Amino acid sequence: MDEPVKTERHPLQPFLPAGARLLMLGSFPPPRKRWCMDFFYPNRTNMMWEIFGLVFYGDPQRLVDAERKTFRLPDIQSLLTERGIAIYDTATAVRRLSGNASDKDLEIVEKTDIAALLSQIPLCHDIVCTGQKSFSALTDDYGVPVPEMGTYNEFVIDGRPMRLWRMPSSSRAYPMPLAEKAGHYRRMMQEIGLL
Repeated sequence: MDEPVKTERHPLQPFLPAGARLLMLGSFPPPRKRWCMDFFYPNRTNMMWEIFGLVFYGDPQRLVDAERKTFRLPDIQSLLTERGIAIYDTATAVRRLSGNASDKDLEIVEKTDIAALLSQIPLCHDIVCTGQKSFSALTDDYGVPVPEMGTYNEFVIDGRPMRLWRMPSSSRAYPMPLAEKAGHYRRMMQEIGLL
């Protein structure tokens, strides 16, 4: 008889700088064995911090510590705090149906209370989802349609007008060159006023 798939609780606390104007939502962290740091997007093969390096510094390696095969976490946290970018995920508990990090194999057991997160960052009026799975919570719960890539749709949470942005996945499995992914993120950051 197969063992039941265990439920995993989210291993990280939300990163919510006081002046945050953008909330980035992924789906759920990869299995811990794939982490190179204790923070969001911890898989060394994930492109998120290379995208941010390119967008904010013009250098995809600016937030990478190649020698130690990790990322420059203090620099990442300083950048996010300075620019007003909060990060969490749309699931607080999941089951991995195949034991890997793929969104398609994640079963969401408990969704994140997005309204509760937003209540802690009152200046935030923009949410960006960084993958298809992360959209499901917002589209299901708030009836906001998934925007075209690189654009947003408007909706309301607890009376607060919001914009939901769709950006390309930072996974290397998502077939788009780094520079093109960074271009989408750059345009969004400019539109919000973070760049």
